[in-house]
Amino acid sequence: MKDYSSMKPQEIRTLIGEQQITGQTSGMAKGFTQANLVILKQEHALDFLLFCQRNQKSCPILDVTGPGSFRPSKLAKDADIRSELPSYRIYKDGVLTEEVHDITDYWEDDMVGFFLGCSFTFESPLLASGIPIRHIEENRNVPMYKTNITCTPAGIFKGPTVVSMRPMKAQDAIRAIQITTRFPDVHGAPIHLGDPSLIGIDDITAPDFGDAVTINEDEIPVFWACGVTPQAVAMESKPSIMITHSPGCMFISDKKDSELSIL
Repeated sequence: MKDYSSMKPQEIRTLIGEQQITGQTSGMAKGFTQANLVILKQEHALDFLLFCQRNQKSCPILDVTGPGSFRPSKLAKDADIRSELPSYRIYKDGVLTEEVHDITDYWEDDMVGFFLGCSFTFESPLLASGIPIRHIEENRNVPMYKTNITCTPAGIFKGPTVVSMRPMKAQDAIRAIQITTRFPDVHGAPIHLGDPSLIGIDDITAPDFGDAVTINEDEIPVFWACGVTPQAVAMESKPSIMITHSPGCMFISDKKDSELSIL
């Protein structure tokens, strides 16, 4: 198996464009920022921009393309967002209709791409501090859950906050809070620790997105706001079309994680 962790972002995006990589990207191109993607028609772009500003923990904006542009100039100016993510989801009127590896045929000249910070970005600093990341250890997608935490609405957009979860020992969780607080552009500090039922998660072994992971007896679940939130919002808000990354299948940018640290 190839060691994608040490490869450059451009090399990985090329493999993705050739559909040699079609799955989740956690741990790839270590040290480089990964991003969630939301694509909307221009008529909904201003509402969504306002939604992101009102829900910055879930939807921290890293880049926005101009209408019709598929080049994310701030993150990777030569990249093509139509083909350089491993997997995409097509939502039509709030319904997930397809999952595809290339969206060139769906692209319209008034579409706007939003790139949102991804918690995969702060996993490298966590690992560097000796904090294990269970879904990487088990070669799974990070588990993600809808919660009872309601987003602040904007225009047509409303819905629940989605969280990602990483189980940790208590002392590691405290250190993880300190580390991730330095990265507000990729969700920052956790929004909940411990009892999942307090945020509306009835069954921690059955994530709404991603894969279940092992939680040991001496560990607590630690929850971060998640960039899959717009997908839950799409289901409730029902824009005519929303194209997103498939959960865990991120855009790997040329921007370094260290550029996002505030300390």
